[in-house]
Amino acid sequence: MAERILAGLKRVNRWVAVWVGIMLLVCAAFVLADIVLRQVGSSFGGTDEISGYAMAIATSWGMAFTLMELGHVRIDLLRSRSGPMGRAVFDLFSMLVMSGVVTLIAVKAWPVLDRSLAMGSRANTPLETLLWTVHLPWFAGWVWFAAVSWLSFAAALMLVVQGRFGTSEAAIGAFGEEEAV
Repeated sequence: MAERILAGLKRVNRWVAVWVGIMLLVCAAFVLADIVLRQVGSSFGGTDEISGYAMAIATSWGMAFTLMELGHVRIDLLRSRSGPMGRAVFDLFSMLVMSGVVTLIAVKAWPVLDRSLAMGSRANTPLETLLWTVHLPWFAGWVWFAAVSWLSFAAALMLVVQGRFGTSEAAIGAFGEEEAV
């Protein structure tokens, strides 16, 4: 069951990463077109604002993909000197702390979205963007990251309880430079 949860999360997050990549490519094309237009004396305007929104949304959604690909940085000085059970404990502790922090970020992001919805807030820029249209996908990305973190923690905990330390390490472990090479 734990492996099915982890495989499902990886599969969904790969699709999320594809959509985020497409969004970033469209944003880059938009910025490039604006740069070309500036050379002939015209401009779309607002490309800096739109690219900032795209980066915030891409970051919040991309964090879960990075987690599933073991791309988050961890200092593993003590972990690397431990046996399988010790590494599993360090990995679980790391996931527990990350899940808690990400949940706190998601909880603290909600008032930002709530306020922009309640007040009909607009950006103080020439585009006057309705801020909820940016805050909603940004907030949803943090909620998704929190959900993926907790599900990964639960799956890894199941694996550790079953004594499957290697499978747990492959799912939530940290790999040093020596192992990557």
